[in-house]
Amino acid sequence: MRTRLATRPARLVLAAAAAVALTATMTACEDDSATPAAPAGGGSDSDDATDEGTTDEDAPGSGHDGEPVTQGCGTTDLTFTVTEESQAGGYFLVAAQANEGITCTLEGSYPMAFFGSAEESHVSPAGQAVDDSIEMSGDTIAYAGINPKTTNDDNGVEYEQVFISILGEDGANAVEFPISATLVDQPEATNWSLRDIDAVPMS
Repeated sequence: MRTRLATRPARLVLAAAAAVALTATMTACEDDSATPAAPAGGGSDSDDATDEGTTDEDAPGSGHDGEPVTQGCGTTDLTFTVTEESQAGGYFLVAAQANEGITCTLEGSYPMAFFGSAEESHVSPAGQAVDDSIEMSGDTIAYAGINPKTTNDDNGVEYEQVFISILGEDGANAVEFPISATLVDQPEATNWSLRDIDAVPMS
């Protein structure tokens, strides 16, 4: 049986259909190539938001509103002096000042002080509540008074030195001061104060 060649109109229809199919294929390939690759690491918008929400105010060592936190004073941050006073039956006036370049907070409690290794020679608080803390820096001086004998008898042990440190430490850095021979029995100390008159122990 003889096959007839397609007529001219039929050939034009086939060519047009082939062109349409080729165009559709090229468009699909271009769409695939235009799709951006996903970023490595799979970061999300929530991660970006967390990073943007972190500020210097949250850094360690910062207080509320970004204010720096002042460290507490240690014994080695301060320079101490001890003078013997005759007022109120006799007491020792302790003065503390921050070393050069140091800024620290001195708690409003009493100093750690002792005259010897015996527990009885360690001072106790003079019955006062804890006062406000003192920021130590520059020319600021804090005072505390030590009454070596609070009993009204002849009992006690005589010492010729006193050791000063910051309360809460183990005394390893305590500073030793020579004193005249002093009878010690149930010694007490006042809290740190900015005025030396407030450091006079009650007799």
